[in-house]
Amino acid sequence: MKATIRQGLQTLLMLLVVALSFSAQAERKLLDQVVAIVDDDVILQTELEARINTITGRLSTQGTGLPPRRLLEERVLEQLITESVQIQMADKMGMRISDNELNETLANIADRNGMSLSEFENQLATEGVSYRQAREQIRQEMITGRVQQRQVGNRVRVTDREVENYLQALESSGGNDAEYRLAYIFIELDNPADGAEVDATREKAEELRTAILDGRDFREVAVAESDASNALEGGDMGWRSERQLPSLVAPVVPALEVGKPSDVLENNSGFHLVMVMDKRGGSQKQVIQQNRVRHILIRPSEAMTDVEAETTIRDLYQQIQDGADFAVVAREFSDDPVSGSDGGNLGWVSPGQMVPGFEQAMKESDVGELKGPFRSQFGWHILQVEERRQKDVSGEVMESEARQAIYQRKFEAELQNWLREIRDEAFVEFKGDYAEEDAEDESSNEQDAAE
Repeated sequence: MKATIRQGLQTLLMLLVVALSFSAQAERKLLDQVVAIVDDDVILQTELEARINTITGRLSTQGTGLPPRRLLEERVLEQLITESVQIQMADKMGMRISDNELNETLANIADRNGMSLSEFENQLATEGVSYRQAREQIRQEMITGRVQQRQVGNRVRVTDREVENYLQALESSGGNDAEYRLAYIFIELDNPADGAEVDATREKAEELRTAILDGRDFREVAVAESDASNALEGGDMGWRSERQLPSLVAPVVPALEVGKPSDVLENNSGFHLVMVMDKRGGSQKQVIQQNRVRHILIRPSEAMTDVEAETTIRDLYQQIQDGADFAVVAREFSDDPVSGSDGGNLGWVSPGQMVPGFEQAMKESDVGELKGPFRSQFGWHILQVEERRQKDVSGEVMESEARQAIYQRKFEAELQNWLREIRDEAFVEFKGDYAEEDAEDESSNEQDAAE
């Protein structure tokens, strides 16, 4: 009898273990289910959850309120769909981000925030993001940035006449060097010729402005309602000088009180709100230090490993130390075809023109010193600063910043159009709960159209 009971308990225990095993497998399957098919790619539930955790962690750290969970899921899923389309474009174009380039970018991000890499990793952990997740997300952001620059940048042209008009307008308005930390909300208008849609969209923008004036967090509204590409960053546009302000908001930003939303602004694309989150003064630097520099580059490739490239550059460094002519060595061996053909000459280099690793080595060099070998994202270098000078570049700086400001304005407007185009052209099939909701939305749209 006892043996029978013991056998029964063992059987029950085995059934329980099997049931728990099936339950765990079912849970893993649920977490890894496909939520959307995007052309030749799929988006998994785990990817969606990871991105939501990243965004909610960042917004919580900023003190920004969160929209309802389901709304956040929908907006993040749309972000992942648009990213997937761009990543697939990059893959077809053969774009890659190397580990060395990614590591250098992460180090620069940490440095700009006054942190070491380990401190940066700890900060990510407080936001609920693993360092590995951050690496891959930044890699994707770098790839999509390059795709956007290639696809959208080709559509943008800035003429000398536009630069001249911009500088004249800035001078006549008494433009100053104040900088503004901006946040932005965009409510898109699909059909500007539809009067009823225009009125409804304008009314929505006015209601959002009223809610913000009544105390709702501007950044929370951006996350929940904005159609801009930076919506999930709380609409944050970063610091902008007056000459870098988008043309639509340039006339109103200088007069805005910090923390108060603008009136609703309108153009053909939709309705806009902007808020000055912070403001600071500043004076434009008129005199800069320039370096006349030459270098030799050895670039790793399929035919040459990174170790072999380092060995080669060290050998060239020693040859020059032993008396070989720098220019002759550069012409024969440098993998930079432009400077190499000119004996390695880069001419006069201003701050910010070179990648960080190169610029740091240049700053640390004494005039005439042979510096290196050191590595940048392009490969292994040795350099020599031949001369230094202080130069008043007021005119050049103003013209360059004006050209960049105009380019950025045009680029941002064109980027919104392009993102909408590639999203409309992509094949997207929602799965699971999202498929049901998409079907409900389509049914509702058909009913509205019938009415």
